[in-house]
Amino acid sequence: MRILMISDVYFPRINGVSTSIWTFAKEFVEKGHQVTLIAPDYGQETVQAFEVIRIPSRFLPVDPEDRILRARSIRELIGTLRQRGFDILHIHTPFIAHYEGLRLARALGIPVVESYHTFFEEYLDKYIRFLPRALLRAAARRFSTSQCNAADGIVVPSQAMCQVLRNYGVTNRMAVIPTGIESRPFEAGDGARFRRRQGIPPDRPVMVHVGRLAHEKNLCFLIDVLAEVKKTIPNILLLMAGEGPARASLERRIQREGLAGNALLAGYLKRDGDLQDCYCAGDVFVFSSRTETQGLVLLEAMALGVPVVSTAVMGTKEVLDGGHGAALIAEEEVVGFAAKAIQLLCDPGLRARMGQAAVRYAGTWSAPALADKMLDEYRQVMDETALSGPDAGSTNLPGADLDADTAPAGGKTGTFFIKSPWFAQRAVRR
Repeated sequence: MRILMISDVYFPRINGVSTSIWTFAKEFVEKGHQVTLIAPDYGQETVQAFEVIRIPSRFLPVDPEDRILRARSIRELIGTLRQRGFDILHIHTPFIAHYEGLRLARALGIPVVESYHTFFEEYLDKYIRFLPRALLRAAARRFSTSQCNAADGIVVPSQAMCQVLRNYGVTNRMAVIPTGIESRPFEAGDGARFRRRQGIPPDRPVMVHVGRLAHEKNLCFLIDVLAEVKKTIPNILLLMAGEGPARASLERRIQREGLAGNALLAGYLKRDGDLQDCYCAGDVFVFSSRTETQGLVLLEAMALGVPVVSTAVMGTKEVLDGGHGAALIAEEEVVGFAAKAIQLLCDPGLRARMGQAAVRYAGTWSAPALADKMLDEYRQVMDETALSGPDAGSTNLPGADLDADTAPAGGKTGTFFIKSPWFAQRAVRR
């Protein structure tokens, strides 16, 4: 199968979308399929296991991590791509990539699958503070519905997200296919090595968190948990790996609460060993996001044998699935959450038992198996669009005639416009 993908973000930009693309595409190639990804050019060379076409992109003054794809450069590829004989196009993000992806699919005469990675309804108000929350929620529901109904098939990482979209009014076919765990990169990590590099004593109790430092991740709650745990374990350390727009506000809060000696923000870490070492440097992995459509970092932590204390909301509820002996599930309440973390931190035997259970459970989320499920979904979409005839599916897609930089977020019938490139890119997050 020849698979064409398009995304507004990809490595070296680190987030869950980039990880999902890499995981699936790598597995497809290992299974004998051909993959081509269209993604922004960040000015850095990265080694890939599949073809990546880098598109010239513009800086965002307010967010240097992200770029704006140049729509015209994508359209210039149509002639070349038409000769490649692609079977299906997979859109991974809902902005420039969405509208230009629809245009490409129509020009190439191939069906479209689109992944819905981000719970925008609970997200936009964290970044667009000058508009009422109710308006932003309504806008998110509207553009999500229109975009999902424009594709031939939708892929979501959790049943909870599937139900949300059905409640919005999405009538298109939908498949629940989470991102799997690559076994080899997450077989082992060296926590002692990471501690040495960071100057963390080998016997210091550590809670670890991995993820973007973003406002929607509910990270201030973890700072409050840190303060509560410190009452029982004075030398506790909260180790946070990742970067993002909330870093400055987190640093201010840490200082204000007198926790500067109990928190370490380690920044971005490479997935070639540094990240695995960081996970393993923790005695407990802590997580409290309310907006995850999956929560892949939970599985990564468990694959490395790190027991988890987490809330269970949206996608994380399905990932944790009651805990399976690998996690303690807590409510979003500081004292109760902290009590579960303290229980694990003070009981090495319990940590060891939960760590073993975590490795077993994470093994059930196999990347090869979930890649097979995605390939099956591609085939079903291809079969259905072939049976529907030449006037169905991607040959008549709402919004495909629109200019990508000024397209309404809800397709031709939408009323909420994303003329600002800043708005478009700020909303593309893990």
